[in-house]
Amino acid sequence: MVDAAVFQSIAPCSQELPQMMAAAADGLGSIALDTTQLNMSVTDPTAWATAMNNLGMVPVGLPGQQLVSDSICVPGFDPGLNMMTGITPINPMIPGLGLVPPPPPTEVAVVKEIIHCKSCTLFPQNPNLPPPSTRERPPGCKTVFVGGLPENATEEIIQEVFEQCGDITAIRKSKKNFCHIRFAEEFMVDKAIYLSGYRMRLGSSTDKKDSGRLHVDFAQARDDFYEWECKQRMRAREERHRRKLEEDRLRPPSPPAIMHYSEHEAALLAEKLKDDSKFSEAITVLLSWIERGEVNRRSANQFYSMVQSANSHVRRLMNEKATHEQEMEEAKENFKNALTGILTQFEQIVAVFNASTRQKAWDHFSKAQRKNIDIWRKHSEELRNAQSEQLMGIRREEEMEMSDDENCDSPTKKMRVDESVDRGHILEIRASEGESLPPLLSLEAQTKAAALAAQAYALKEENDSLRWQLDAYRNEVELLKQEKEQLFRTEENLTKDQQLQFLQQTMQGMQQQLLAIQEELNNKKSELEQAKEEQSHTQALLKVLQEQLKGTKDLVETNGHSHEDANEINVLTVALVNQDRENNSEKRIQGLKSEKEALLIGIISTFLHVHPFGANIEYLWSYMQQLDSKISANEIEMLLMRLPRMFKQEFTGVGATLEKRWKLCAFEGIKTT
Repeated sequence: MVDAAVFQSIAPCSQELPQMMAAAADGLGSIALDTTQLNMSVTDPTAWATAMNNLGMVPVGLPGQQLVSDSICVPGFDPGLNMMTGITPINPMIPGLGLVPPPPPTEVAVVKEIIHCKSCTLFPQNPNLPPPSTRERPPGCKTVFVGGLPENATEEIIQEVFEQCGDITAIRKSKKNFCHIRFAEEFMVDKAIYLSGYRMRLGSSTDKKDSGRLHVDFAQARDDFYEWECKQRMRAREERHRRKLEEDRLRPPSPPAIMHYSEHEAALLAEKLKDDSKFSEAITVLLSWIERGEVNRRSANQFYSMVQSANSHVRRLMNEKATHEQEMEEAKENFKNALTGILTQFEQIVAVFNASTRQKAWDHFSKAQRKNIDIWRKHSEELRNAQSEQLMGIRREEEMEMSDDENCDSPTKKMRVDESVDRGHILEIRASEGESLPPLLSLEAQTKAAALAAQAYALKEENDSLRWQLDAYRNEVELLKQEKEQLFRTEENLTKDQQLQFLQQTMQGMQQQLLAIQEELNNKKSELEQAKEEQSHTQALLKVLQEQLKGTKDLVETNGHSHEDANEINVLTVALVNQDRENNSEKRIQGLKSEKEALLIGIISTFLHVHPFGANIEYLWSYMQQLDSKISANEIEMLLMRLPRMFKQEFTGVGATLEKRWKLCAFEGIKTT
């Protein structure tokens, strides 16, 4: 049994249902449903309830109620079909399938329908009223303002109504009767705007707090504008990147980098200019250097030699051009010969066809054969004529080229003009001088005069060209003389420089020898002074000892000591003399001052022991610096000079090859002893 409240709620809408059913039927035309089979009465409540049950919807007034048009109520429809077959339920907001039809064209009046939800019902406004106004749509709008909500409307009911338009990301409901809804995409806002003007009623209540007229409008949100700006910036970046790639693709390749001028690079460039394969690259570099202003007094000769190398390629290029022209002439001649051979063969073929058309042979051919022979003959004659015309055209071109060359060689026009000018000038001079003008010359005399004038003009031009050539040769000879003088001067300078270097080396060698001799002389002087000091010291010591001996002898004689006491005194004096000698030798050797010097002497002795022919001070210093980076060559040399019994200095070589070496001589003293 169907509840009576269903019929009461449907009865006020029975007048608008036929129009809505027709619109829904038009919207569902794409589903390919046959509307001729749907013969149910729309105003029949029983049929309406049956259609709702077919769609799996409970009658009006119960939770989850939905109201659909009669055009989609199919008899015998199983509501559980979607669960068994996996078919998704129909989204009422999809254009053409749901309860919200697609936006019609502007010239067609919008027909809105009743929308039923689980918790509320949406009734369209009067179609005679003007459509609700909206503000200008902000860029990237995803948020709508919904006003006129019922006072008892909750956030769940609002989400139930508007989630059919699309995915909702946020709902901000105010305490008053409005809210803001933000969707996931921009096109969902258009579906939400379609609900503007609908009257919303919660359930079947007639309370004023449970109803309200919806006003849906575009809202301006910072988040939407920020996302829109980000998208615009991303598109602008993509467009800039695309344009840059396109510009890079269309940009011509950069020319190769040209090196800066230097003497080394100029020498390399001169070698490249001489090479035929690298000439084009080298001439570009030379042009750039000259345009940059690299030519000056110092580099003028080098640039002149490079320009001269570039000029030497003119003859090569002319030879190449001549060879190419010769090849072209040979190719033309070969083509003409081949064309002549082809033409002779065409003539023979045509002669064969003409012989075949004569009476003796023609009568023996069938009709079809005659027809084919006639067609072949005509085709061969056409080709023969075309080839002959081409050959004649080639010969005409050759004749025209020969005539052009003759015209270029003979300056007849210039001679005639000069002849007329000269003759008129002579006549004017004679008339000005009061002479009577001669009668007009005959035609033969005029031609002879013209020929003589032409010869004179030709000789004059030839004379001028020879004079210019002579000037050019003179300039070249002068340049060659200058180059030869410069080369001679450079050779003389080189020889002088070499002599100076040799003299400087010899002077350095003599200075080194002089320094070595001075050092040796100083060493000898120091040794001589030490020997003199030792001698004076020993003499003084002997005098003291002699005096002591005399005193002791006197004491012995007076006191009468024994002979053994005198021997002890002699032994004591000898020991004192030996001790004094050792002290003098130690003073002369000047013993080592620190442990570092002893270590250096040990290392140097080992190094010189493995070098029996000696080593110079630089070699020894380089070896010692690996062990002690702070040591100097002067310090090593002073240490070696302080120990003459262990190390000795020798000179090898003559002149510039003079070299001073140190050797280990400590073991030589042991051998001699």
